[in-house]
Amino acid sequence: MRVLVTGGAGYIGSHTLVELLGQAHEVCVLDNYDNSSPVVLDRVRKLTNGTVTAVEGDVRHDATLNAVMADFRPDAVIHFAGLKAVGDSMKDPLGYYDVNVNGTIALLRAMDAAGCKRIIFSSSATVYGEPVYLPYDEAHPLNPTSVYGRTKMIAEQILTDWAVAKDGAAVLLRYFNPVGAHASATLGEDPSDVPNNLMPYIAQVAVGQRAHLNVFGDDYDTPDGTGQRDYIHVVDLARAHVAAVDYVANHSGARAFNIGTGQPYSVQQMVEAFRKASGHAIPVVIAPRRAGDIAAMQADSTRAHAELGWSATHTLDDMAASTWAWQSGNPHGFRGTYD
Repeated sequence: MRVLVTGGAGYIGSHTLVELLGQAHEVCVLDNYDNSSPVVLDRVRKLTNGTVTAVEGDVRHDATLNAVMADFRPDAVIHFAGLKAVGDSMKDPLGYYDVNVNGTIALLRAMDAAGCKRIIFSSSATVYGEPVYLPYDEAHPLNPTSVYGRTKMIAEQILTDWAVAKDGAAVLLRYFNPVGAHASATLGEDPSDVPNNLMPYIAQVAVGQRAHLNVFGDDYDTPDGTGQRDYIHVVDLARAHVAAVDYVANHSGARAFNIGTGQPYSVQQMVEAFRKASGHAIPVVIAPRRAGDIAAMQADSTRAHAELGWSATHTLDDMAASTWAWQSGNPHGFRGTYD
């Protein structure tokens, strides 16, 4: 299939490109490189010996979207482009609603104009909010505690209404906490500013870029007091997107899927796994809780196993070791040199 990937130069998007090309899909990337780099796409091309068409542009810009649709004529779209930091969303709600909600609406309008009726949406487990029960399944009530989570929930509803009205297909991938890097150590997470996610921050501490890790709260109702999350290796997550592309080829309507391992780990456990993988001490400073954070998350991914034929295969040790291989080999991320 011909697949347009918005935000395809980002962390999850780039790994998904590798998997799409490995399955002989044709790909085109739309990215404004706000939190990524064109170098990423060069590395994808080198890894796969594949063709990656790239257009620089914002997903909110109608003219850019219409031109991409007309030139590439996608059979399906994977929609990653968006803002994703829980803490930042609480400080800049209008910015988050603009990019994450208005960007989705603009994309769907362009898809309508081009006659494209299949989309895979990069959603989030944050749509669930405080757990009524764990693990979360797709029937769990949606009650996000952050602006970021609310933008994802609203976008999901828009996509659901669109799929019904247009007889289209929308897969809503609610994933948990992606970590890790490609086995080649040439692709990984490279935040352009202070990392908002745990693993890249730990990695930057281990490589000497930062003095210590801030742990936001050690008084949660968890076994060691630190927050628990369901971490998933980014390659497993990328493969879920490819499975979703296959799914939308043969289904209509909107369908949500949890993408996680079902095994939560605490911040302390993640720090210890990374210390083991890197051989470096990880100094920790306890900081106040962040607004919008919850104590624990855990996925029930039974539906994804049954309907997408997808399962996570990477372990916590895989996640930590691949992150360290990426960070130690690319201490300055994509801003360093690469042959």
